[in-house]
Amino acid sequence: MPRWLHFLPAVFLAGWTLSCPAETVRPAKLLGAWWLEGSAGLDISGLSFCNGQLLAISDKRDDRVYRVRLPDSEEVRVASLDLFREFPAPEAPDGGGLVNRLAALVRPDAQMDFEGITCDGSTPYLVSERHERIARLSGEGDRAEAEWLPLRWREMAVQQGYLTIFNAGSEGIVLSGSPAAPVFWVALERKPRGLLRITTALKDGAGAKELRLLQLPPVSGLSFRGRPEDLTGLDVFEGGLYTLERNAFAVCRRSLESLEAQWCIDYGDVEEAPQFVYADTHFGKGEGLAVNERGIFVVLDNNNVARAADPSDQRALLMHLAHPDRP
Repeated sequence: MPRWLHFLPAVFLAGWTLSCPAETVRPAKLLGAWWLEGSAGLDISGLSFCNGQLLAISDKRDDRVYRVRLPDSEEVRVASLDLFREFPAPEAPDGGGLVNRLAALVRPDAQMDFEGITCDGSTPYLVSERHERIARLSGEGDRAEAEWLPLRWREMAVQQGYLTIFNAGSEGIVLSGSPAAPVFWVALERKPRGLLRITTALKDGAGAKELRLLQLPPVSGLSFRGRPEDLTGLDVFEGGLYTLERNAFAVCRRSLESLEAQWCIDYGDVEEAPQFVYADTHFGKGEGLAVNERGIFVVLDNNNVARAADPSDQRALLMHLAHPDRP
């Protein structure tokens, strides 16, 4: 056998290694973590950057948006949560039906059940899981008010097998597209999870031009650890769709066109670390997601459960994770 044939296996192996894609699911790198002062009992459910400010929403308060003030030093373990904007709680929209009437009896403290927030410039939009509708906030201070957008998807989603479980509906929202044709993305939580894409003509007052229900392509190596596959938070940054897949303890960056994952980071080791873990860990608790050039921010809705290391502490945890594709 010629000597050069002995080198072929090594050549083929090297070529295969060079052509293989990088691992899709990677461990998350923690840049910072803070307990949100003033968050106990609020169940923080959504995050969004709005004109450089980090805003939060609670599914227990129908009448206010909060501002998260991060400390100057990463060593400080507490961030403050204060009032950003207060507004009269909107009236329940028409067409609530029997489900909403029963839900008001079960959870009268969360009539709107706002689960997600996104911004168009300085205008915040909130998504209501109770009503499967989007509310837009306008004005400031005493003049602030919330109005329901003429966008409806409950009936269409139910016909296609979504929204089949109480309190497992519209869980996150993000706005993309151009000012002339804004696009809302809404996360439908679980059993089954889905992604609603709404192309709008809001400036013409015509509401939705197109509603599409989409499935997220699976990710090899992403484990939901025996829990239901879910989707609880969304953001768009630098042309990618970021998805918070809570029960897999993961954030994925996906293509806006194909929804295929470019990468995912697994933050399970952070959430379950002794200094952070909550006393009840049956379900993942990541609900709010906000992304900017500094990194990926995830807030945990702890359902008013105390952390294991301190039974008197019921504050929410905010994690700051690194972009894995940046130095």
